[in-house]
Amino acid sequence: MNVPLRHPEKARLPDHASPPHPDWIRVRAPQSPAYHETRKLMRDMSLHTVCEEASCPNIGECWKNKHATFMIMGPICTRACAFCNVATGKPGPLDPQEPERLAEAVGKLGLSHVVITSVDRDDLPDGGAAHFASVITKLREASPSSTIEVLVPDFLRKEGAIEKIVEAKPDVLNHNLETVLRLYHSVRPGARYAASLDLHRRAKELNPQLFTKSGIMVGLGETSQEVAQVMDDLRAAGVDFLTIGQYLQPTPKHIAVDRYVTPDEFKAYTLMALEKDFLMVSASPLTRSSYHADEDFKKLKSRRHNASA
Repeated sequence: MNVPLRHPEKARLPDHASPPHPDWIRVRAPQSPAYHETRKLMRDMSLHTVCEEASCPNIGECWKNKHATFMIMGPICTRACAFCNVATGKPGPLDPQEPERLAEAVGKLGLSHVVITSVDRDDLPDGGAAHFASVITKLREASPSSTIEVLVPDFLRKEGAIEKIVEAKPDVLNHNLETVLRLYHSVRPGARYAASLDLHRRAKELNPQLFTKSGIMVGLGETSQEVAQVMDDLRAAGVDFLTIGQYLQPTPKHIAVDRYVTPDEFKAYTLMALEKDFLMVSASPLTRSSYHADEDFKKLKSRRHNASA
């Protein structure tokens, strides 16, 4: 599989409409009673989810099954990534009661696997790492049988932040690279490719048994060779689990889709990643970081066990 190099200027045009969705990208509008129950619970407990804030296409399916990815530290991000629909601005102060409310919501939803992410909080001295740790600690107290997956920001220039997260002992540490190195300046301008890799490398140094996970979007103008390089870089950093999904433009103000990657190409990426010895790969048009995270975690544990047997 060899995807031709796309002109980098195309991705940066403002108010550029993406091509119409192909037949293989179809999602149903949320309408189940369980979806509305989950939505009401989040409102009643003043909690945020990346499912809503980032306009995830899988929200109907996930919330129908009462699976939600909690987004802590408020709905306002200090960065403005070109692909993300989360609001950008000046965040408010941290809510010290949020860990307790989140733990209560997990109990009401009956979650056996909890996924927690956050906005970027560059305004905080530790990027919010201590708040993440407080949430993990409170969840351990309230729901000791639940496994915990955290999808963390890069904590750029926040010394000691990743150490706080690893010390809190999540079961899975996820941090997405999002795209290939060449596109960072237009897709993820506030981040640094090398810093994200260093975060993964440092997490594995601190706890070699920690499951680590990362994801990228495709359809932004990357080539298959560049995707292969991301895979190599992630494996060199010890990452166990890779997710690959199609980028979908949330609004005309966001970066446009360069093209829609076909299901056959996603299958080829899956084979490529497995050949590079990732324990797990999830690659499809609608794959997202926390999509089917509970089922995938069980598979991940099983594959590590079988690999070491």
